[in-house]
Formats: sequence, C-alpha cells, structure tokens
Amino acid sequence: MTQATPASTPKPRRPRPQVMRLTDAAAQRISELTSRADSEIVGLRVGVKNGGCAGQSYTVEYAHEIRPTDEIVEDKGVKILVDPKAVLFLLGTEMDYKTDKMQAQFVFNNPNQISACGCGESVELRPAKIDG
Repeated sequence: MTQATPASTPKPRRPRPQVMRLTDAAAQRISELTSRADSEIVGLRVGVKNGGCAGQSYTVEYAHEIRPTDEIVEDKGVKILVDPKAVLFLLGTEMDYKTDKMQAQFVFNNPNQISACGCGESVELRPAKIDG
C-alpha cells in the first residue's frame, strides 16, 4: 500500500526583511523631533517622490497616524513609517543623521541608489531585486 502525498505542501514563509535600519544618530534625532513636536506624532514617514534633476528625492515628514498600508520600522526605540510605494526603492537602506558646519540633515545610504545630482537634493533609484 502506498501513501498519498499532498498535491502541494505550502513552503514555510521566510521572514520579511526589515526595509530600513537607523544609525544611532538618526534614532536620537527622530526621538528629539517627535518629543518636541507641537502635536502628537507617532513617528516619521519616509518616502520617495518624483522630481529633481536626478529624477527622485527622499521625503521625511511627521506622521500623525499609522496608515493601514504603511510599512512600520521600529529600530533603536523609535518608529518610522515607510510609504508602501517607496518600499522597493528603500529596501536595505540605512538612515543616518549628519551635521557639519553648513547643514544638518538625514542621509540615506541606499544600495538601490544609482546616482545623485551635484547639489545632493535628488537621486536616481532602482527597485530592489527580491530573491524568491
């Protein structure tokens, strides 16, 4: 007698990779911004928009609510919400915060970035390649 095998055995689900990670400096700055905001802030929303001389630019804004489609990243005690349209462009990105004599800003170390314009305001991104 032979045993019947199931027609399709579901594959175990791989854990989803974290879209972004934060440096200590970025987490500290996000904590400072959210603690002194004028209204209730649940975190910062990060995204990508079309425009600029290289074609795209990163966006960072206060998030007053968590949208059902947001990708939630909790790292080093703070929360960032990633716009679902930006996830493939930001996968594997490290968000940092840098200060120098002339400026202070969030910096994105993004493996999906192909190029950036000379002024540093816009970038060219490609969607991340997902294995499997």
